Amino acid sequence: MSTAENTPSAVTAAEAGAGNDATPVTPEDQPLSSRNENRSQRPDSDAFKAFMGAHWAPKGTELPAEAEVAPYAAQRRLKISRQFPGERLVIPAGPLKVRSNDTDYRFRPHSGFAHLTGLGLDHEPDAVLVLEPTAEGAGDDGGNHTATLYFRELAGRDSAEFYANARYGEFWIGPRLSRAEVRALLSLETADLADLEAAITKDAGAVEIGGIRIRLLREVDLNADALVDTSRINTGVDLEASDELDAKLAEALSELRLIKDEWEITQMRRAVEATVNGFHEVVSELPRAISHPRGERVVEGAFFARAREEGNDLGYDTIAASGNNATVLHWIRNNGQVNADDLLLLDAGVEADTLYTADITRTLPVSGKYSDIQRKIYQAVLDAADAGFAAARVGARFRDVHSAAVAVLAERLDAWGLLPVPLEEALSPAGQHHRRWMPHGTSHHLGMDVHDCAQARRELYLDGILAEGMVFTIEPGLYFKEEDLSVPEEYRGIGVRIEDDILMTADGPVNLSSALPRDPDDVEAWMAGIYSPTGE
Repeated sequence: MSTAENTPSAVTAAEAGAGNDATPVTPEDQPLSSRNENRSQRPDSDAFKAFMGAHWAPKGTELPAEAEVAPYAAQRRLKISRQFPGERLVIPAGPLKVRSNDTDYRFRPHSGFAHLTGLGLDHEPDAVLVLEPTAEGAGDDGGNHTATLYFRELAGRDSAEFYANARYGEFWIGPRLSRAEVRALLSLETADLADLEAAITKDAGAVEIGGIRIRLLREVDLNADALVDTSRINTGVDLEASDELDAKLAEALSELRLIKDEWEITQMRRAVEATVNGFHEVVSELPRAISHPRGERVVEGAFFARAREEGNDLGYDTIAASGNNATVLHWIRNNGQVNADDLLLLDAGVEADTLYTADITRTLPVSGKYSDIQRKIYQAVLDAADAGFAAARVGARFRDVHSAAVAVLAERLDAWGLLPVPLEEALSPAGQHHRRWMPHGTSHHLGMDVHDCAQARRELYLDGILAEGMVFTIEPGLYFKEEDLSVPEEYRGIGVRIEDDILMTADGPVNLSSALPRDPDDVEAWMAGIYSPTGE
């Protein structure tokens, strides 16, 4: 698996001082892996090493209490275990990713790994969860597997890696949990990453000759892919057929998140609450945004600051789109001006420390007041959203929400004289002319990923039945681009989207984001209570 020796910033102890206080080397002699260290000028003397390894306070020995998420994660593992009896399941967290030469992006584990372990934040890059098959019902919690988390424990302070490894050394990146601490926190068995290869390859092979089949969550960690593929080749397992089996594991992990448990719903509520606070922050910064040549960046920055204060990060790149930029569905450049007569489409979400994210959109009048044409378009979108709410009931199909919303939009477009054909023809499968101004879907599942459960089967997602515990968005919109000659000039350059996060309950949909005003009068009153467009 990923080790210090094969990362851009890693060095061996002998190389730690190469080109510094150590014996000079020629470029031909210096290993490529150590050349990032030429700038560090790290001492290599025995005296330095001895001093760096001494006089450190001992680490505490008290273990943490079991985390609230632990029993929920155990139940998720149990559900997956029951789907794949007799098979070894390999679920990597993923490695660190280089951002700029020898610096890395903040680590975020794969959502499937985080969901099964309960680990969020930046815990344990390179970790791998292995579910080892047992006799049926003899595994953890009566399942068919025992689970072990393999990860690299940080070296002790008496090791050169403590100060010499900028990617994994505690001196550089701070402490991480020990195996004993993770075991206590998650009630999950742990082991050294060095033992992973043996754990994955032991008795692996074709089922028909008595081997254990491996299923891998692919394209998360290239080292894990290579290790499993090599094992398959060496034991005569068909790679193409194995790819299909691996895809079924990814599918199952995705579908497992379609219904949120009680703990997950609590995390979603926290993410939404932090996101609402971020929208308040943005409105308070609008006077500065108006005065700045890249006002959209002011908006983006205001929300990001709140996301980092209250959560882990952004759930996705913020869309801070003013004026015509609001008609670009995935506008994330955010380098435009914010003019007082613009609408500002803000699509943003805070990712909680547990990696659950909100996804909310509001379209705000920068002046504090909607113009007549802006209000007209906004009201149409709001009515479409309300129609989507009305269609969302336990037992209804997921696609019914979209159909109800776009039907309202088509009716308004027809009433405004914008459809080139009669309404009935536009709404027919062979027509769909109204979708020119609303080309995206109305809803998507939401959770650890902003588009959660994306690998779920169509019959469980788009054609699926709404059930208690599902969390999804309702987000219709209308987008009239400046260059759209099919609409009157007064419509051009206006983009409106309203998006809320919905929890499906037996009593109907609950709007988790209802704390943010949606009605145009309420939006204006809310904004007036926060700021004056002139900064007074």
